[in-house]
Amino acid sequence: MLSPEVLKKLDAIEQRFEELTHQLSDPAVASSGERFRKVSKERASVEATVNALRAWRKLTQDIADNEALLAEKDADLREMAKEELAQLRPMLEPAEEQLKLFLVPKDPADEKDVILEIRAGAGGDEAGLFAAELLRAYLRFAERRGWKVEIADTSAGALGGIKDATVNIAGDAVYSWLKYESGVHRVQRVPATEAQGRIHTSTVTVAVMPEAEDIDVQVSPADVEMDVFRSTGAGGQSVNTTDSAVRLTHKPTGIVVKCQQEKSQLKNRNMAWRMLRAKLYEMELERQRSARDAARKSQVGTGDRSEKIRTYNFPQDRLTDHRINYTRHNLPAVMDGDVQDVIDACRTFYAAQALRDASRPDAGAPLEKRS
Repeated sequence: MLSPEVLKKLDAIEQRFEELTHQLSDPAVASSGERFRKVSKERASVEATVNALRAWRKLTQDIADNEALLAEKDADLREMAKEELAQLRPMLEPAEEQLKLFLVPKDPADEKDVILEIRAGAGGDEAGLFAAELLRAYLRFAERRGWKVEIADTSAGALGGIKDATVNIAGDAVYSWLKYESGVHRVQRVPATEAQGRIHTSTVTVAVMPEAEDIDVQVSPADVEMDVFRSTGAGGQSVNTTDSAVRLTHKPTGIVVKCQQEKSQLKNRNMAWRMLRAKLYEMELERQRSARDAARKSQVGTGDRSEKIRTYNFPQDRLTDHRINYTRHNLPAVMDGDVQDVIDACRTFYAAQALRDASRPDAGAPLEKRS
């Protein structure tokens, strides 16, 4: 059953939804592009919650109506009510759990675009090959969702693999979908170069950082050292002929980023600054997460990217996410970007975890006062 406190919050969300709907029909709002977009965005953010609330209300009313029919003298009506209730009652608890999940506080970074980094880890050439395949899987997933992708930097490896790659992905709430991909991805398979048919284990590290805006991270130009150099890549008139590639070093933290994908030094410089701000923003988010974890365990795993989060076992055609104990098969489809179910499973698991955490009696207390 939903508690009175939960229902009160849901009713307030519905009331706000109605207010926003009314505002959209206001000529003063409609004539202001910025205001109209702001109201539309806020309304869209609560629409799913309101729809779920109304569906729950209808479900509970249908159950009540059929329970009332159980007292009827007509045997056919009673039998019909029993059949209806057998279908309706199992739907109630999932509907209520879904409503509770809508009340979980949102990560303020969820709406942001991301910078995705993929690096080959242990395993030599095989790690580089899998890094290239994993990059393609994410690019295909982004394509399926209609996101915009910009490859900021890549370093080629042997046999068609990559040493590392940095990609900017823009779209609708990209970070909310990809944030649980950060970590070590392990692959187990027989490499194409393995003559003995032995299974090798390799690793690839994935980092997903919300792209920071100027208002999120203030970086003093005096703290950043910029170097320009000639691009090293596959072809192009500007490769090895002009100093178009850019490297930025943030002296206080030692963070280094580089971009060499564009022929224009200006474009590479702008993209490198975006990458640097994202890294600094992620560093601050990580600091805040560590502070929260010192008080309570609410992070994905330990928040440490060095921990193994997922295994791709090709001989057994199996993907396993170790954090949530989730398994699926058909790895060829996974490597073609069919990872929606895996991401959905992670989002559901951690939303439920956040809900349990938010339901603690001391959830609203300052961190330093929580046990």
